[in-house]
Amino acid sequence: MTSRVRVAAVQAEPRWLDLSAGVDQVIALIEAASDQGARLVAFPETFVPGFPWWMWLPAVQWDGDILARYHANSMAADGPELRAIRYAARRRRIHVGLGFSERADKGAYMSQALIDDEGAMAVSRKALPTALERTVFGTAVRRPLVRDTALGRIGVLGGTDHFLPGVCEAMHQAGEHIHVASWPGFTVARGGTETDVEQLSTAACRRYARASRSYLIAPTAVVPLPGWQAADAGRPDVLHGRSGVARILGPDGRDLATPLAPDEEGLLVADLIVATAADRPAADRPASPGTDRALA
Repeated sequence: MTSRVRVAAVQAEPRWLDLSAGVDQVIALIEAASDQGARLVAFPETFVPGFPWWMWLPAVQWDGDILARYHANSMAADGPELRAIRYAARRRRIHVGLGFSERADKGAYMSQALIDDEGAMAVSRKALPTALERTVFGTAVRRPLVRDTALGRIGVLGGTDHFLPGVCEAMHQAGEHIHVASWPGFTVARGGTETDVEQLSTAACRRYARASRSYLIAPTAVVPLPGWQAADAGRPDVLHGRSGVARILGPDGRDLATPLAPDEEGLLVADLIVATAADRPAADRPASPGTDRALA
C-alpha cells in the first residue's frame, strides 16, 4: 500500500534567545506548512532558542550570563511551551519534528521531539554532542527516535549524528520510511579550519537516504550574524560563514524540490509516495531491527 504525503522542511532564522518569540514562530510555521497541505513539517536542530554559535568564542567571552540566558530560554519537555506546540500540531492535524534545547537537570540537552497529528510526543536527547557542543549541552543515554505514525515510520537525528556509522546503522535497522536530518545551519570562527560544512552535510544526507532507502527531509537554520548581534549573544566580528540549505531527498539521494537560496527563509515542500515495509521489495528492506530500534 502506498500513499502520497506532502512534507515541509523549515529554512528560517531562529528567534535567538527569546523563548516566547521562538514558540510563536514554531506555531506560525506549523500553520504555514499546514496551509500548504503538508502533513509533516521538520525544524532545524536546537531551533528553539537557536544553536549557540557563541561556543566558537573563547570561554571567557561567553560563560556566565550568556549561558544562563540560554538555559532560561530553553524548553522543558513537560513545560507549557511544548504543550502549546503539541496543541498546534493536533489542531492542524500535522506531524512535527522539532529540534530544541531541552532544559532539565539544571542543564541543557540537544533534544528532538517527534509530535504526531494527535499531539502525542516522543523526545530523544543527543547522546554524544561534539566536544564543542558539550561545553553547553549534556550527554544522554542514546535512544533512537523512530515512531510508527499514520504516515509510516518516521525517524529523527540531529546534525553531526549523521557522521557516526553506528548511530546511522541503528536507525537504518529500524526501517524508516521518512527520515528527518535536523541541521543547525553553519558558521565558523575566523581563523578556524575552512571546511565547506554545507557540502559535507548535504553529502551525509544523500548517503543516509541511499543507505536507509528512505525519504529524507533536511531542515536547516538561517544564521545571519547580525541576528546574534541583535540578541547581544556574542561578537559577530569574529564569526563568519553562511547558512545551510534545506533539502528534501528521495531514497536515491536526489532532490525532490528545488532548494531555496542560502539565507532565504521559507518552507521547502515536496510530495512523497510512501510505501509500507510490506510493499517494499525484500532486497530494498533494511535487515530486521534488533534492540537498537527502541522507541524514545
